[in-house]
Amino acid sequence: MNHILLVDDDERVLFSLRRLLGRMPCAYEGKNYPLQVEVCHDPLEAIEYVRQHDLDLVIADYRMPQIDGITFLKKCRDIQPNMSRMLLSGQADLEAMISAINEAQIYRFIAKPWDDHELVFSIGQCLAHHHHLRAESRKLAELQANLLGQQEGS
Repeated sequence: MNHILLVDDDERVLFSLRRLLGRMPCAYEGKNYPLQVEVCHDPLEAIEYVRQHDLDLVIADYRMPQIDGITFLKKCRDIQPNMSRMLLSGQADLEAMISAINEAQIYRFIAKPWDDHELVFSIGQCLAHHHHLRAESRKLAELQANLLGQQEGS
């Protein structure tokens, strides 16, 4: 199960996203990625949620009242660096998109209003990439452990 968190101050957007993800399977290259979807309308509460739960993906709105989506996603990256991040916005400019990519290291920027199929495909693609990176990290950790074991045995 892939644990994702949706963060937007607009309850209607959260409702629409949750309903969409409940009826359309996220898949990429023939593999399905079942979702456990959590929602939060307050980015400050969402930061606490990120601190307490292991997540695969967080999708946040750009314009929120307490903090903007880029700042929120940067905080998420600091808490869980291996968690994937996506940004939704209907009002971001080029500078904001560049900042989101360079500072928050987002996987994808999705414009509002979104195309349902494109969004679900992007989430599936993101989760496939996320799982690939986790598998590579595990392999690297195993190699490092083997090398350390060989050095100690010498």
